[in-house]
Amino acid sequence: MKEAVVLQEQYRKIDFLKIKKKQKRVRFVKGMLFLLPSMILFSVFLFYPMARTLYLSFFLTDNSGATTVFVGLDNFKNIFTSPIFLKSLQSTFLFVLYTVPGTIVISLFLAVIANEKLKGIGFFRMIFSSTMGISVAAASVFWMFLFHPTMGWLNQLLEAVGLEGIGWLTDPKWALISVSISTIWMNLGFTFLILLGGLQSIDSHLYESAEIDGASYLYKLRRITIPMLSPTLFFVITVSFINAFQTFGQIDMLTRGGPQNETNLLVYSIYQEAFENYQYGTASAQAVVLFVIILLMTLLQFKLGERKVHYQ
Repeated sequence: MKEAVVLQEQYRKIDFLKIKKKQKRVRFVKGMLFLLPSMILFSVFLFYPMARTLYLSFFLTDNSGATTVFVGLDNFKNIFTSPIFLKSLQSTFLFVLYTVPGTIVISLFLAVIANEKLKGIGFFRMIFSSTMGISVAAASVFWMFLFHPTMGWLNQLLEAVGLEGIGWLTDPKWALISVSISTIWMNLGFTFLILLGGLQSIDSHLYESAEIDGASYLYKLRRITIPMLSPTLFFVITVSFINAFQTFGQIDMLTRGGPQNETNLLVYSIYQEAFENYQYGTASAQAVVLFVIILLMTLLQFKLGERKVHYQ
């Protein structure tokens, strides 16, 4: 009798384990079915292009992009000995240096102002975030008129105060700065909205406690606002770095990489090599270098920047 009871217990355990394994398999299949559309999209539009780019970087190609001769690392050696690519690399890092800090500082300043409880502040919030709704092409046309050497408002303003007009997009000294100014303006809306959302999520009781202790506005900004906003700042800085390295639209619209390759950023250099010079192997090598740079910058940002992030 006891043996029969023991056997029944064992059979129940076996049945239970079978049912549990079957449920796990069903859950796994359901999960994979939910992930399948995303996996297909990522494979077609991300993983395959990355693998194809890496593959092409080791070959010479014809005008149609078909591989002809395996050259190994020669494409990488050629670009790092090319003065045009090195100039493009330098211009890209300068562009990032100009745009990222400028965008973050101005957006943070506007977000702090817009976070104040003042009458009519909603109108200013709308104005500050309005650049988010303007396409790169439309914004570039707007800045093209502003930078025009004769009809542009900027030069007319300079001449009105007795100063000489500037070749904003034609002078090698000013071209990269001019494109950086327009890029900062284009990116303000998105960055402002994210930072404003971060500011509004800070607990108001922290400020009330600081006011009771007699803390000044600058002290609250330095000791409460910035530390509590650090997760949002970390996100914004990381995204801004990535977007700056991938800038293309305003370069194509405003300068087309000139004058004297001063604004020939890496993405535009890749575009020229691939679709104007039909050197797909060299273009792929440049794309791999750009990917590695963005990856290293992002990892460095996570390694160094996240230490100073204060999560609530």
